[in-house]
Amino acid sequence: MKLLFDQNLSRHLPGLLRDIFPDSLHVRNLEMRRTRDSRIWQYDKEHDYLIVTKDTDFRDMSDTLGFPPKVVLIVLRNGPAPEVASLLQERFGDILELYQDESRAFLELP
Repeated sequence: MKLLFDQNLSRHLPGLLRDIFPDSLHVRNLEMRRTRDSRIWQYDKEHDYLIVTKDTDFRDMSDTLGFPPKVVLIVLRNGPAPEVASLLQERFGDILELYQDESRAFLELP
């Protein structure tokens, strides 16, 4: 299970979560920092990533386009990277369930 963190989340998250999400990346790692959401969506779809974002546009894309990719929406206002990492660690089971569930496309945290 691989996560791709959107530009609105800390670039440090993949490193902070390497123990439970070892193949995760930030859009900066892919030189996609200022890339349109539709391009990130397509990349995630082609490479089997879950999008992790604070951007509700991805939720709307999920509603419109379906999945893959699946979307994890973080609902924390300006949460620092350690707080977001802690939330994702605590909710690992829910994220795994989303990943494995063929009928679900979206998870909102917390």
